[in-house]
Amino acid sequence: MPKVAESYSVNLLSEENVKKFVLPSYGLENSSISSIKFKDTDKQRAVYKVESDTDCFCLKKVYFQKEDLLFIYSAMEWFSRNNINVPKILPTLKRERYVNYEGMLFILTPWVSGIKCDYDNIDHLLNSTSNLAKMHLVSSKFNPISGSKLRTSFDDIYISSKKHFEQLLVCSNKAFKYKDNFSKLFLENFQDNLLLSQISLEIAASINVNNLNSSLCHMDYVNKNIIIGDNNEVYVIDFDKCSSDYSVHDVSYFLRRLMKRENTLWDLDLAKKCLDVYDALRPQNIDEYKYIMVYLTFPQKYWKISRDYYNNINKCNKSAFYTLLSKACDRNKEQLAFAINLKKYIDEKFN
Repeated sequence: MPKVAESYSVNLLSEENVKKFVLPSYGLENSSISSIKFKDTDKQRAVYKVESDTDCFCLKKVYFQKEDLLFIYSAMEWFSRNNINVPKILPTLKRERYVNYEGMLFILTPWVSGIKCDYDNIDHLLNSTSNLAKMHLVSSKFNPISGSKLRTSFDDIYISSKKHFEQLLVCSNKAFKYKDNFSKLFLENFQDNLLLSQISLEIAASINVNNLNSSLCHMDYVNKNIIIGDNNEVYVIDFDKCSSDYSVHDVSYFLRRLMKRENTLWDLDLAKKCLDVYDALRPQNIDEYKYIMVYLTFPQKYWKISRDYYNNINKCNKSAFYTLLSKACDRNKEQLAFAINLKKYIDEKFN
């Protein structure tokens, strides 16, 4: 975006302008407004807290088009009508679902009060897992309203695993060529990460994708988007990335974020507790467990950091990349032990 246009867009999103030109559509022109989040990237977004004398709201400038917004509206309505706690998109005074201000779309929802899910609180964790299973159960037959863009994912995990595995091999060739500090560190840790990627690829090749259940997926089901209310009820926010996909993709994404934390690092017993809670409501089959294993086993950070480094080797901050790779390699042994024991668990569970 040219700098002049960029500056113009940022100015339009000032609290003063949003209050003057957006809030009247909801009859909230006399309310106070404060900026909570602003991200001026290609996917520009902004979040405001709006407070009237009696209520508190979340006003959000979204980064997608009307058709995507209608899909998200459909998803949130579907969940709400099926007793999943999500913020309801409120209508304008003209009964419209959004406000179009200078080509930018805004939606308003009630402000969700509570605290974000604490991964170190077992009740938070298991209640959030149970809620995810309920979301998948009630949305297996989801259909968006007319005019929506049909958002679907359903990526083949074997194809992506094979692609990433091959990229790791390319990186190893480049490491032998450049022999700089980053490359030395990469090669020192290559065997463990190669083994992780080989295990992941081998399991991925055995998955029967026809056995993977589908539903509406949040696609970013992590603690910042899971709010625990005063009575321990679970609320889910930020459906910007939601899509129809394999349900197990949501499960895997949730578990990977959990397993990479220092306090819960590759804790197989904790992962099993979460899986048991999920399976109690929506039992998963062996192919879904294989998908989880593939997702959790592949050395994602090692692959991504190395790929980005060698793709930008002539213009990147080499010291910063070295630090990132060093952190990514710290727990390879623990991840490898996790993968081996998870495979044993899956074999015992289904044999």
